[in-house]
Amino acid sequence: MLQKGTGTSHPKAEEKVKVHYSGWQTDGYNFDSSLNRGVPATFGLNQVIKGWTEGVQLMVEGEKRRFWIPGELAYGKLEGELPPIGADGKRPGRPLGQLCFDIELIKILRPHPTPENLTAAPEDAAANPSGVATKVVKAGTGEAKPKPTDNVQVHYTVWTSDGTMVDSSLPSERPKTLPLKRTIKGFTEAVQMMVEGETRRIWVPQNMAYGATPPPTAPKGMLIFEVELLKILSN
Repeated sequence: MLQKGTGTSHPKAEEKVKVHYSGWQTDGYNFDSSLNRGVPATFGLNQVIKGWTEGVQLMVEGEKRRFWIPGELAYGKLEGELPPIGADGKRPGRPLGQLCFDIELIKILRPHPTPENLTAAPEDAAANPSGVATKVVKAGTGEAKPKPTDNVQVHYTVWTSDGTMVDSSLPSERPKTLPLKRTIKGFTEAVQMMVEGETRRIWVPQNMAYGATPPPTAPKGMLIFEVELLKILSN
């Protein structure tokens, strides 16, 4: 460990992470570094070399560690000597043999945690005549509320009532911009109740979602959203 973290949660193998890293071969050759590019790397933890998948799961956000990863858990064993470095300062081919990495875990990119109340809204949720129910999770800082003709920029996660996560904008760290009148009726209705900076949990009954016979790629039944309204983009 080179730097203690500030978080307490560890990433799972199937989750995405944002990291800064540098990697060296045994002769000190720095074959890759996100620091040199000035941009953190984002990837699925089960989509990298085995040593990374195993090692980063030991970390918490804000932590920095040095890893020594044997070739069989990296890009393969080294047969013979390391190839020479070219005139351009680069070594051709994949880095084989034992590798050393410095890794800083900046953020675990995960959706909102699954709500407890999935089959029905809790008693303290506000119910609309349409059957849509909402509960404020975090108060906003704005005052204006979006109109149905507005576009909105949001982060969200959505589940079916059996706890299956359908979609989330959080792992990609890319907010979605949506024309509010073109979303499902329950989403359009509920987001009009929100102000910028607010996070709200929304229970949308089937008739206000995709209906009893949804399109082939759409989820069926009641949907539960957790929505953060980042910005109202008025037309």
